[in-house]
Amino acid sequence: MGAFHFNRSLLWLFGLTCLFLLCQNAKAKGCSALAPCATGCCNKFGYCGITDDFCGADCVASCDFEPECSVSKPCAQGCCNKFGFCGLGPDFCGDDCVGTCERKSECDPGKYGDYAESKKCPLNVCCSKFGFCGTTKDFCGNKKVKRPLCPNQDSLNRVVGYYEGWSIPVGVYTHLNYAFALVDPETFDVLAPSEYEKKLIKRLTDLKKADPDLKVFIAIGGWTFNDPGPTRTVFSDIARLEANQRKFIASLKTFLTDYNFDGVDLDWEYPTADDRGGRQEDFKNLPKFLANLKNTLKETAGRDGVSITLPASYWYLQHFDLENLHKHVDFFNIMSYDLHGKWDLGNQWLDPVLNSHTNLTEIKNAMDLIWRNDVPSDKVVLGLAFYARVFSASDPACMEPGCPFVSGGNPGPCSDEVSILLNSEVKDIMSEKKLTSKLDKDAAVKILKFDTNQWLTYDDEETLEMKTDFAKSQCLGGVMVWAVSHDHPSSNFSTTLAKKTGRKGTSLAFDKTKDSMEI
Repeated sequence: MGAFHFNRSLLWLFGLTCLFLLCQNAKAKGCSALAPCATGCCNKFGYCGITDDFCGADCVASCDFEPECSVSKPCAQGCCNKFGFCGLGPDFCGDDCVGTCERKSECDPGKYGDYAESKKCPLNVCCSKFGFCGTTKDFCGNKKVKRPLCPNQDSLNRVVGYYEGWSIPVGVYTHLNYAFALVDPETFDVLAPSEYEKKLIKRLTDLKKADPDLKVFIAIGGWTFNDPGPTRTVFSDIARLEANQRKFIASLKTFLTDYNFDGVDLDWEYPTADDRGGRQEDFKNLPKFLANLKNTLKETAGRDGVSITLPASYWYLQHFDLENLHKHVDFFNIMSYDLHGKWDLGNQWLDPVLNSHTNLTEIKNAMDLIWRNDVPSDKVVLGLAFYARVFSASDPACMEPGCPFVSGGNPGPCSDEVSILLNSEVKDIMSEKKLTSKLDKDAAVKILKFDTNQWLTYDDEETLEMKTDFAKSQCLGGVMVWAVSHDHPSSNFSTTLAKKTGRKGTSLAFDKTKDSMEI
């Protein structure tokens, strides 16, 4: 996840094809029985080609050459031209095309015209000379991303925490997002999940009495919201019709007032993506929906906060019109975690190897995607994880980043989910087994190995400081935590955030009432 869909072998082949065609046009003589063609067959006159004139009776070398494609042998990617090569653009998909001629490049490197899906790449990334989008030197040459720079920033404006119905520290967070409200897929009414959770919501919003500066948002959506089921297309359905928007926003206004919320956090995972219930029109509809939402909530006299979550991978982030969206939100919560996990098994773009799900190197690359779209840095909130991703290594003798894994790691007694351990569970394992973790400085994570083949990375006090320092250096508007409930009972990690972000908590003690300690 996060890798661009680009076949490097295809890039090599394109270069080879161009060289071959140039040689054909120049009628350069240069092959023989002792000096075979780099591609194609060599005839007795010393020329390379792929027709019977080269590969037939007069062939003297490489006579068994087979073209990459033909009318009966379609290209895996691109169009097949009459010379038997796969590629994109008019040289391959134009008049000389013999197979899969309808295919188009991702972008137009300059002369593709109608043979390209789009003139430019999503998120303003670079278009290579072969019509593919990417951010590396192969695509961008020497072009650099202009990053914000704040070498002397001491504090952050926002510390956002997602609350799942568990105990929380008071005074650490500027914003708390209750995860999640429900939406009726027929009426688009916003609903509390249960009578029990109505009580938890009240307990949460009552924290504003102890911390008057605290803002409490209701979060709507989440990953499972767009899983197959009745709510899979709800966000898309709302965004596509103004009548549906009015129904949703009217219900939301009432919900915010009834439960004393200060705003809403929309977690749509993900617009446009057909594997997540999206439609192509979502890209244009979402900014219009958010503009309508923000303008209407301004009528609520203070309950007008709007934030949305953004993925850290190009694959899903490309479906967000960042240049327009930032005009209608107070801030973005960047989900800069879950960059790797058990889903890397079977992923054609990623190898199933041990890697950190909060790798700072990859987070920096994700932030560069945002900076390409003129998003104000103070509207960007960096996501932090209070949990680990765990893997079962293939070979106990190979337990370093880059080594293969066979499955997600064993669940913990509280997390109860394969491949996830809460930070509190990680601390318990280290205490019970008398283990210490190892710092990966480049990734800014801690690595822990245990139980023969269990390998995990997580963020502790030290690496949370490193990531918070990174957020400050990039002039970000704050940091966000998924999730407050994953902290240790002694609030180690929240305390670290309070110190590093300049927050002065009214109390760092957990709210340990019976209701708050139950999910």
